[in-house]
Formats: sequence, structure tokens, C-alpha cells
Amino acid sequence: MADPQSPGGSPALHQSLAALAGAPRGQGDVLADRPDAAVVRVGDRVAKAHAADADVSALEVRIRVAAAPEYRGVLLPPASGAPTSPLPGGRRGSVWPLGAPVDPDDAAAAPWGAAGVLLARLHTAPLPGPARLPGPLPPMRGPAKAARALERMRRAPRGPHGASADVVERAWAGLPPWCRDEEPGPASRTLCHGDFHLGQLVRHPRPDGPWQLIDIDDLGLGDPAWDLARPAAWFAAGLLPAAVWECFLGAYARTVGVAAGAGAARGERLPHALAGPDPWPYLDAPARALTVQSAALGVAKAGTEGRSLDEAEEACVAACARIAALSRVPNSPRPGGRRLEQCRPGPGVSGHR
Repeated sequence: MADPQSPGGSPALHQSLAALAGAPRGQGDVLADRPDAAVVRVGDRVAKAHAADADVSALEVRIRVAAAPEYRGVLLPPASGAPTSPLPGGRRGSVWPLGAPVDPDDAAAAPWGAAGVLLARLHTAPLPGPARLPGPLPPMRGPAKAARALERMRRAPRGPHGASADVVERAWAGLPPWCRDEEPGPASRTLCHGDFHLGQLVRHPRPDGPWQLIDIDDLGLGDPAWDLARPAAWFAAGLLPAAVWECFLGAYARTVGVAAGAGAARGERLPHALAGPDPWPYLDAPARALTVQSAALGVAKAGTEGRSLDEAEEACVAACARIAALSRVPNSPRPGGRRLEQCRPGPGVSGHR
């Protein structure tokens, strides 16, 4: 067990999280300690401290949604009855089952097909009734996270990365206002994860239970294209092989089709549009935004750590240069203009069946 008194974080916070997870003496393994989240493991549970500036009312709604039967097998449900508990420093904590994460060193085993299925099920499941929630469903926070990434880059030391930061800024300036969190996004009654990547998947029960989505801090109503946009951005940047992208998008499309056949999400056209023969008019703007977000975080980290951009970070900055150079930026789902996937380095593919 890690000692909560060890340096590198708040001992009082770690101890409180360990106690919240069920350790009477407040000792547990510190799995993460960042400003937006601290996580401590005790046995088969983890306790999470949410961001200090989290909207507590919205957070409690999000945790209740994760516990709703509509999302059983899609969202990992909380392990505790109470949505959140107070922690030192005014933060709120929650308790979750421990799952087995994706192995970052085994790219061949990455569950892209399962991810597509889970996102489609999330987007097409019926919403919980308002009477079962402590408040209204909040908006998805994806665009807010993108805007925060730009602010982080602007605050970070630039060092030799001033030119890269300028490229990112030019790409950011061309995004639709809703992608920059400057106005509300497209009206939607679709529940979105808001920050999907492979690190948001765990197997539960461990070690080989079904994959489920975790981390509900950005969950809410919004454009479901945002949940597909990070893989789309990686594909367009040349970081995700075409076969992997086809696997992910094909699994999503097939699952949406099954849900449509069963009468799910009849009033929501966006998941069905994403499952159609050409999803890029809907994916384009969010994929550009996630490209810019990734590039901004990479430039910020490299500047803060006093190092060069790594290969993935350079690819994201290069993609930002292509975004900035496009003749116009379509405001999804507006057709026309040159699209991001048409600027992919190397051979591209069309379709996803």
C-alpha cells in the first residue's frame, strides 16, 4: 500500500479518499493525482476526488445517470449509495468499482470495436425520467475542455514552440463558435460521454468482464459526434490506421442500426446520421476541435517540461496547419468545403461498412 503521507500530492486528500473507499486507517494506493482528479485504490474500490471547480449539482446528476438501469453494461455504476461526499479543500469525492483498464502497451488488443458499440448504446438508450434525477441533465462538457486546453497552452512557457502555438491558434480561430465553447452547441437530446478515449474503458468485473465506460465528469446532452471526434481526429492526422477507424465506426454504425430497428432514439437524428454512409459532414467540426485540443495540450506539456514535441504531438500540430489552410470550415452539419479527412496524410479510405 502506498503511504498517503508520501510526497507528490495532498496527504490529507489521499487519506480522506482512502477512508471514503473503505480503509479505516486511511491508507490506499494513489493511482492519480491531478488538479482535475485524484484517485486512490483500496482493495476492489477506488475513490475519486473531482475537480475543485466542479458544479456539484451537475456532478450528482451525472453520477445518478451512471447508476440508471438504462445504462447498465454501458456506464460503470458507482459503488456507493450517496453520489458524492465532501473532501478536504472543498472538493467532492465518489466511490467506484475497480476495473481493469486497456493495456497501453498492447495496441493490437485495443478494444476499438467494443468502444464503438458502447458509444452507440450510450447515444441511443432512453434518457432517465426527470423524476429519478436530482436535477436537469447538464450539457456535455467537451467544448469547455477544448477551450481549457487552449488556455493551458497560452499560460505555459513557449520556449522553442512559439511557431507551433501560433499554428494551433490559427486552427482554433477557424472553428465554429460552439466548438470553442462560445455559444451553445446543436440542440440535442442525446446523452454523450464528452471525453471519450481508450483510457475511459475498463473491464468489470476484473480481469475479463465486459468493457464499460468510466469517468462521467463531462457527461451530458450534446452532439454525439463529439464522442467519435477524437478517433476521427487521430485518423485524419494519420495516427490511427484506416482499418482501426473502420472497425470503430463500423461497430458504432451497426449498433445504431440495431437500436433503430428496435425503436430506440426515434427522435434523435444525429446518431443515425453518424451511422450513415458519409458521417464526415457531422464529424468534421468536432474532429477539428479535438485535433486542436490535442495539439494545444501537447505544446503546453512540451513547453512546461522543456522538451521537444514527440511524434504524436508533431502530427497534431501538422494537422492544425492543414486545418488552418483549408478553404473554409464547415459548421457541421453544413455540407461543402474541403473536409478534414480529405487532408489525411497518406492514403485515405471512404465508407465504413
